[in-house]
Amino acid sequence: MARIAPNELLPIGDLARRAGISVPTVRYYEERGLIHSERTPGNKRLFPRHTLRRLAVVAAGQRVGLTLAEITAALAELPADRAPTQREWTHLSSGWQDMVARRIRQLEILQTSLDSCIGCGCLSLGKCTLFNDGDAAAAEGAGSRWMRRADAAGGRTIQAEGPTGERQ
Repeated sequence: MARIAPNELLPIGDLARRAGISVPTVRYYEERGLIHSERTPGNKRLFPRHTLRRLAVVAAGQRVGLTLAEITAALAELPADRAPTQREWTHLSSGWQDMVARRIRQLEILQTSLDSCIGCGCLSLGKCTLFNDGDAAAAEGAGSRWMRRADAAGGRTIQAEGPTGERQ
């Protein structure tokens, strides 16, 4: 078996193939500061092998629903010049646990709301709690009302509202 040199530099195509992403995605991540390359005199990008670990952190963050901004902030806590140790990874991932738990609560609330909406059968825009006549929801602020309700609920369990606003 060939020995893997820890300081080996990978061309962008090899890095993309090994990470399971496209070359344009690698370039985008580099532009956003998630990863860094070295350049040859011909301006060819070469990436340290440990960049594969950083890309694995990006993929893990995306799988749990983190934004690239959140992932970038997390990567800023990891060493840029080597792969993270188990202790560093544990520290990073423990910080994600609250975010993941919050997202799970939001999705559970959304699921309950969708179940009640789909199951209500009202088929009436006059009764539907989802209908937004005249964009009245704009006064509540940007984003999803479901997400704001889920955020406001914190750790509480929220019951979905039925088509006429009653709790179910």
